[in-house]
Amino acid sequence: MTATETLPDDVVEEENPSLLQRLGALQSVWILGVLLLIVLFFSVVAGDRFLSTSNFSLISQNVAVWAVIAVGMTFVIVTSGIDLSVGSVLVFASVISAKTMEAAGGEGWGVAGLGILAALVSGLAWGVLNGVLVAKAKIPPLIVTLGSLSVALGLAQVITDGIDIRAVPEVMTDYNTYIKILGIPALPFTAFVVVVIGGVILHRTKFGRYTYAVGSNELAARRVGVRVDRHLIKVYGLAGLLSGFAAVLALSQFGTTTIAGQSLTNLNVIAAVVIGGTSIFGGEGSIFGTVVGLFIPAVLQAGFVIVGVQPFWQGVAVGTVLVAAVYFDQSRRKAAARGSGAKRSSLRSMLIGKASS
Repeated sequence: MTATETLPDDVVEEENPSLLQRLGALQSVWILGVLLLIVLFFSVVAGDRFLSTSNFSLISQNVAVWAVIAVGMTFVIVTSGIDLSVGSVLVFASVISAKTMEAAGGEGWGVAGLGILAALVSGLAWGVLNGVLVAKAKIPPLIVTLGSLSVALGLAQVITDGIDIRAVPEVMTDYNTYIKILGIPALPFTAFVVVVIGGVILHRTKFGRYTYAVGSNELAARRVGVRVDRHLIKVYGLAGLLSGFAAVLALSQFGTTTIAGQSLTNLNVIAAVVIGGTSIFGGEGSIFGTVVGLFIPAVLQAGFVIVGVQPFWQGVAVGTVLVAAVYFDQSRRKAAARGSGAKRSSLRSMLIGKASS
């Protein structure tokens, strides 16, 4: 007699859920349903104004910068960490990049390349610093990145006297304005490539498996040989690097640094990642869910503008969905824990019964 044949039917069903049951348990699937309902609502209310190519192009432009940052944030939150500094790191990296290009002078890709390199290096430096303080100094991520948020933004303001720098070569702004790749505007296409690479790394590589392991059970990860401290430094370094790259995209989009325009970037990105199904408790999450979570505030913003609703309602809607997402995550975890306990109890009773007979 096989092990499966000796188990009660309800236990077998729990161990072998159907495809629909597995999909239904994924928060990202539910959030995708919410996004589709939002799109359907605005399509009915606003019609062609909402369904126009120009509107979806604008939505994709708005999502692009957030999407790059959100990839790094997904890795961080999967490890049960948090990074509040991404918006300020973006500002700092854009300032360093713009200052570098201003000092070099010129309008070609050579100058732009120097600016891109400066942005990536400065973003990576902040990320590694955050990782070292979290992994080695054992300071809680919330405190570390809250401090980095303040320091990075403050240094950017000191360097510029609080005045935005407009020394962005035309080749960068032209890349965003005029170039299309496979019919897609360059900025969203670039962000799409980053998202795909991030998804492959998280879901198909050893680095991604280690990320899930650290978030699920750090102690167990250490016991099986994962160098947790080094991995955390890499994860926060990745988040910083992608914030630096997002600074490059922001410079291309706006043609200037946006010192005062990124104050809510960190909260919007964190909200999108959590709404998309990445658990704030760590160990769970997907890049697909993050992308779905990103489009909810972007679609709401565009839809509200078109139908004439005050954009302030976007914050109300996104906050409501965020609280609901966290509540769903907590309820699902509690249900899973109860189910696991009940299954162990059934197995224990069955084994005791067989032993006594």
